[in-house]
Amino acid sequence: MKQSADLKRLLTSIDHKSYPAYKDVRGAYDFNTYILSIDHVQGDPFASPSKVSVQVRHAKAGFPAELFDTPWKKTALEDYLLRCFSREIGRLSFKAKGSGKSGLIATSRPGQEVLSRTACEIGRNEITARFEVGFPAFGRTINSGELIRIFFDFLPGCVENVFFYRRQNTAEIKKRITLADDQQFIRNELKRLDLVSFVADGSILPRETGVSDRPMKGSVAFHSPDSLRITLNLPGHGPISGMAIHRGITLIVGGGYHGKSTLLKALESGVYNHIPGDGREYVITDASAGKLRSEDSRSISNVDISLFIHDLPGKSDTTSFSTPDASGSTSQAANVIEGIESGTSLFLIDEDTSATNFMVRDELMQRVVADSEEPITPFISRVRDLYEKLGISSVLVAGSSGSYFHVADTVIQMKEYVPYDITDRAKTTAAEFPPFTASIRPFSVPAFHRCPQPGKGLTGSDRTKVKVMGRESILINKSLTDLRAVEQLTDSEQLNGLAALLLEAAEHKMDGKKTLVQVVDLLEKQMDEKGLASLLAPGRPGDLARPRRQEIFACLNRCRELRF
Repeated sequence: MKQSADLKRLLTSIDHKSYPAYKDVRGAYDFNTYILSIDHVQGDPFASPSKVSVQVRHAKAGFPAELFDTPWKKTALEDYLLRCFSREIGRLSFKAKGSGKSGLIATSRPGQEVLSRTACEIGRNEITARFEVGFPAFGRTINSGELIRIFFDFLPGCVENVFFYRRQNTAEIKKRITLADDQQFIRNELKRLDLVSFVADGSILPRETGVSDRPMKGSVAFHSPDSLRITLNLPGHGPISGMAIHRGITLIVGGGYHGKSTLLKALESGVYNHIPGDGREYVITDASAGKLRSEDSRSISNVDISLFIHDLPGKSDTTSFSTPDASGSTSQAANVIEGIESGTSLFLIDEDTSATNFMVRDELMQRVVADSEEPITPFISRVRDLYEKLGISSVLVAGSSGSYFHVADTVIQMKEYVPYDITDRAKTTAAEFPPFTASIRPFSVPAFHRCPQPGKGLTGSDRTKVKVMGRESILINKSLTDLRAVEQLTDSEQLNGLAALLLEAAEHKMDGKKTLVQVVDLLEKQMDEKGLASLLAPGRPGDLARPRRQEIFACLNRCRELRF
């Protein structure tokens, strides 16, 4: 391996040469306490910055093994170190001068959630941090003196301050690891106590603005109804009380702007752990929970939606339904079936983003349009069977229809952001009204034998082009996968991860014989055994965050270049 002195000599020798000479510096260099790797060199100072990484062996980093001996503690420590590193190098960005992106130094900037990312990974023998550097130039003439400043003056202090335990804020690290242990403890308790979610008293659920996920200052702290309150004895925090949402069917009601959707959003986000100070640190939801909504114009390929849709005009086969342009009801029906296929144990549904005719039919409409003339079996007719026969619970927000009072196990009313258990009152009142009834087909579990095959839009090019548009969509060559309605995606780097997984599946996992479930199993096995970084490759986006199993299914199901 080359030494740091070799890098300095090489940089000095190419000073004032044309920009392509920078490519000669690719490789790994020993800086004594860490290894610096120059993995990719940008083509010119205006192109995407160069990819650089540092590796610090555990023997030198000195972090006690008990800080990362479980998956959740490891992810929490990686997240904390990445946040520290991002702040350190952020202070030095553009202090080295030049044209275009010269002097830029940057890495991932995590949000409120704690996610596994390639930007910082703790391996068996070392800690690896990946970041970007804009190699300095004036015009297209190398200014290697500024890059020497970055690598030899700026970077060593950042690495030592962050990745050496003796220089770290050990109390803050312990706080993060303790929180991760407590969050995992709650997740385990959900299973033991037959719960789907826990919302701690004192949690701050409202967010700062529509574009900021930070807690809203001065908002009402959450306070559980006495009838739903439980107390858990966390290993670090100690006793903590909050609202338990039991398995079954839970209805959230209340007037407009009183906090119904805010509570549901917190439950959606509870599939992830959150950082201290977020306000939702102890809002924990079944990790497989999936948000359902209607999704006009989405692509559906060979999905059995006959549980909800049948006898369509034109005799379309709904046991193997395909369309490039789904309606609100057919899209939501497909989302339910695909959610079952992904292994979810909890559906989260907001009336405001659902297809009305998919959720319920009122009595007057039933009289005017007979059940025999209606191809849609509404969700209200299946929600009980989904729980009793498949073990899938539902939490629904309803603001205008009371029909779900009859099938709900628990009814929570939000009033000025305070929850009230009104189950008994709602059931008593509902008894005065006839329940929803309709002639429906027997419940049957769809068969999941879909075997995806990639089209030429994914595999037909030697030079794959990938573009990720925020949290909205993935463009691979000319194939666009729209993910705007997959609401539990919380970070653009998760879409980077999905793009890499989609390519990995198309190139190495799909053969037309493996089912979609088997393909996703193989992708998750690769991430578990080889790490998220195993998906990094030329032509794929860098800086990946791991998506959940449910989002992998959602991405593959929406890819128009896959045939099932």
